[in-house]
Amino acid sequence: MKDEESGNRLGSYLRARRELVSPAQAGLPSGGNRRVPGLRREEVALLAGISPDYYLRLERGRDKNPSPQVLASLARVLELDDIERTYLLGLTAARPRAPHRKRPEHVPARVHELLAHLQIPAFVEGRAFDVLASNPMAVALSPRLRPGHNRLRSLLLDPEEQAFHQDWTKATADFIAALRTTIGDDTDNPRFVELVGELALSSQRFRTLWARHDVRSLDGGTTTVHHPVVGELRLHRDKLPVDDVILVVYYPAKNSDSDEKLQLLAALSHTEPTEPTDTAHDNPADIPHPKTP
Repeated sequence: MKDEESGNRLGSYLRARRELVSPAQAGLPSGGNRRVPGLRREEVALLAGISPDYYLRLERGRDKNPSPQVLASLARVLELDDIERTYLLGLTAARPRAPHRKRPEHVPARVHELLAHLQIPAFVEGRAFDVLASNPMAVALSPRLRPGHNRLRSLLLDPEEQAFHQDWTKATADFIAALRTTIGDDTDNPRFVELVGELALSSQRFRTLWARHDVRSLDGGTTTVHHPVVGELRLHRDKLPVDDVILVVYYPAKNSDSDEKLQLLAALSHTEPTEPTDTAHDNPADIPHPKTP
């Protein structure tokens, strides 16, 4: 975390990624006494066609503005995908910094109306995975989807949420990589600083994955969860941007076993369409975060 705190995000990312590429992946012999995981600095430099001294300057933050050609070569050697390459480009000094968001995250009134009419689990989340509003079916699916909870915090620290996900290991990796992507160069955002600081202190899983510097998007997809009442549910997930927040909906395939179970859950919960709660604050960091035992 020291490189990030000192502003050397490019060097920190390069070092983390080269440690994840094995010599065999890069077409190099893996024998000998290797004291570092993954590739050595000089090996990255050789494969990228740059001098070892210049690559050392990049990792140590002495040069923060490499050319696009150098970045493309490094992306190739480090086997970065499109999202990771975009993230790498965003770490250079040449990219203008996005203006800091000062206004609070707010759920538009029309979205509250939409939530009240939807008969599937739906909720609104902020950039840091804070639940800002939700409908009754979302809460019936998981009590951790009530406004005021943080989805990543629940996933890492709440035993019930951990049991809820069929593949908790993948879910944590996806969420943490998505958080790093969302943060981008907005590293001084108070909500991000608070959340990363809290989870770094309280979760070994978070510390391990955060140090990898993985980045990815967390948009549409399909997930399987274990509900304590109706059992296993296989649900599609879509995330739809609305102004500065994200509307998230979960829904099963029509006439599937999960569809029947979700209808049963709706009947068992005896929910009536009510106005969801908006927890927008002057500062998103003021949202209360329930503590787990």
